[in-house]
Amino acid sequence: MLLPAEKELRAVLARFAEARFRHDLRPTGHSSRELEDTGYTLCVMTGTRSVDEALEAADALLDQLVAARSTAAGTTQVLAA
Repeated sequence: MLLPAEKELRAVLARFAEARFRHDLRPTGHSSRELEDTGYTLCVMTGTRSVDEALEAADALLDQLVAARSTAAGTTQVLAA
C-alpha cells in the first residue's frame, strides 16, 4: 500500500472533522453526502473498510510520518556536525 502524503492526509482529516461537525449541528442531505464522501476518501487513503478503522489508521500513519521526520532530522543534524 502506498502511504498518503502527510499534508493530504491531514487535509482530508480536517475536511472530515468539518463535515462531521456540520452534519451533527444541522443534518441535511448535503451534509450527509459530504460526510460519506470524506469518510470514503479516508477509507481509500488508509486501506480500511470503515470510518472508525480509517481514523485509527490515519492516527497511526501520522505517528509514523512524524517519527520518520524526527529521525531524518536527527540524522541530518548528526551529518552536519
